[in-house]
Amino acid sequence: MIMFGKPGAGKGTLAQRLMKKYDLVSVSTGDLLRKRIAERTDIGREAEEIVARGGLIPDEIVLKVVTNELDGLWNKNWILDGFPRTLGQGELLDAHLNKHNTPLTLVVKVDVPDDVILQRISDRWVHPASGRVYNMSYNRPKVDGVDDVTGEPLAKRPDDNPETFARRLEAFYQATSPLLNYYSTQAANGQPFRTTLQHPHQVSFHRPHKLKLATLSGATSDENWPHLDELVQRFPALKERAEVLRMRHSLSDAIVASGLAAANAYRPTQNQVI
Repeated sequence: MIMFGKPGAGKGTLAQRLMKKYDLVSVSTGDLLRKRIAERTDIGREAEEIVARGGLIPDEIVLKVVTNELDGLWNKNWILDGFPRTLGQGELLDAHLNKHNTPLTLVVKVDVPDDVILQRISDRWVHPASGRVYNMSYNRPKVDGVDDVTGEPLAKRPDDNPETFARRLEAFYQATSPLLNYYSTQAANGQPFRTTLQHPHQVSFHRPHKLKLATLSGATSDENWPHLDELVQRFPALKERAEVLRMRHSLSDAIVASGLAAANAYRPTQNQVI
């Protein structure tokens, strides 16, 4: 599953909510790249310079970072946050996934108005080490400027300013149209379709091996979340995290019980000679 949208649309917040409720691993290209930047790797330094100029990271750099992460998740459900962003990235990602027989199942576009996003990023603060995000308008930290969990100082992202946002938004629009067309032609037997915030039930799930494409059009993550939640529940392979934990505990109990039964069965009696 992939989720994409404009910078600051709330993709990361929605991905975190999915990961909390479902047995799902969230893979954020932004977090992966920020980690490389913090580690001062060659890729990290190159990415930092590009982001500071408001540009988009080249396909080959992002693909290498993402596929290295996905290759370790071959037996898990995952969601990609912020990748692919261009047609070239989408084609390269599909080639890699198809090679490993793990094609995409769902593509979600988070479509939030530009003015809402601009206000959101102006109010946004982050905890660099964990990636936790706060917003001074609707998700304030308990103490201004301080992370709720660690007590460490919060920071602004280098690209969280109106000028950089305008450049990133223009680049996003130029790159996104071909990518949307690419996924639309794959969805629903090659026929483009769109499910909106108000009508997520319109997505057809009777052929689960086909790619599904959905658009969420709420202004906030709180508006978009219930509809995204309803959408992913239609995929039977994706289990709630609590259910998976119950299944694992049941399996563990069964293994222990089986081991005890086997031990008792082979326990010698007083009349047996060992």
